[in-house]
Amino acid sequence: MGYDLAKAVGFQLRDKPVSWTRKDLLTYALGVGAKRDELPLVYGTSFLSWGPLPTFPVVLSFKGEDTDVSLFASKHANEVIPGLPKLDSRRVVHATQSIEVLRDLPPESGLGWKLSNRIVGVHENKSGIIAETESLLLDPKGTIYAKLYGSAFYLGSKANGGKFSKVIASAPQAKPIPKDRKPDWVVREKTSPEQALIYRLSGDYNPLHIDPEVGKALGFGDVILHGLSSYGFAARALIQAVGKGDRRALKLICARFSSPVSPGDELETQAWEVGPGPNGTTEIAFVTKDVTTGKVALSNGIAFVKKAEKSKL
Repeated sequence: MGYDLAKAVGFQLRDKPVSWTRKDLLTYALGVGAKRDELPLVYGTSFLSWGPLPTFPVVLSFKGEDTDVSLFASKHANEVIPGLPKLDSRRVVHATQSIEVLRDLPPESGLGWKLSNRIVGVHENKSGIIAETESLLLDPKGTIYAKLYGSAFYLGSKANGGKFSKVIASAPQAKPIPKDRKPDWVVREKTSPEQALIYRLSGDYNPLHIDPEVGKALGFGDVILHGLSSYGFAARALIQAVGKGDRRALKLICARFSSPVSPGDELETQAWEVGPGPNGTTEIAFVTKDVTTGKVALSNGIAFVKKAEKSKL
């Protein structure tokens, strides 16, 4: 029986209740490499400019309202989506992620926050099916705080066996990396051998990131770091280099997960200014490389950042 994949595009998924505390914000910051000299990210109480990293909402699709460790499999209770075959959550990889920050998050959510999710794109090729999702982070009054786009690649999944592609909404597309000049900013930082152990405390308890036997069984040879941890490292790099440490400077960041990173590997984010962005921002094209392996970890990078003004003498 054939599947009408077009029916899935635009389908509104169930709302997901979400919540967080100051401790969740601090845990996330440490999971993406924040250091002792980044007090605006790790202080947590009375420090004047303390607040959440703008990329924090990416964890909420896994965390939900949980306050304790949860089973990874429980996060993939399959919702029936018209037009799609049953997708195997055991053979899925995170393909792309973006977040647009519309408002600064409060330190604690309280009750009534949610993610409103819909399918905005479906693709089928010979390797599997890609599903793209739009998520809006809403407060109890329905005010939007962040807009996220993410795509999941279900390896080996089949619908009709041919090529199909339909998209109704997406994140901004990255401009090509300039080949005629060196990066305007370069930030290199080593991840910790325990990086995945820390990041998983933000809600993604996939055993691939902690159990070496699972990593071997899936063909990685060992555990790998969460792609969203590498994504957070890149966000911090842009905040440090372009925004001079101001976490509010980063308004949007999008990237494609190109190759896995092992905990302990060194990452290097190279960034180029490629033009003006919206609302007084600067458009940045970036790539994050795994220096240890020589491979590109994050590609197709685009960010809108408010550049720090040069001090006047």
